[in-house]
Amino acid sequence: MIALSTRLRVWVASEPADFRCSIDRLARRVRQTLAEDPFSGALFVFRNRRRTAVKLLVYDGQGFWLCQKRLSQGRFRFWPEASPGQVLAPHALAVLLSGGDHAAAGGLPPWRAIA
Repeated sequence: MIALSTRLRVWVASEPADFRCSIDRLARRVRQTLAEDPFSGALFVFRNRRRTAVKLLVYDGQGFWLCQKRLSQGRFRFWPEASPGQVLAPHALAVLLSGGDHAAAGGLPPWRAIA
């Protein structure tokens, strides 16, 4: 089970991925394109070229989870365009995966000073 806790780092790749890729090829893409460690426990999100499906890759300490969501209708209209990737808050990922605009979701900043 992948829990979207506030401590989870979520990386969203802005460029589309080839969805014929296996776990190893997506992990290589994390290293080369995002310059991150796929074994870090962060969640990496990829989309296909047509924006009709997403894949989630995460390492849980024992092995990799690879999850895919394919929409039955429509497309993911709102997708981060930062290059090569962008860090999202877990609540913004939930909005993105439901087809909403993650940037308009708002929410509290992940860290704030306590007076």
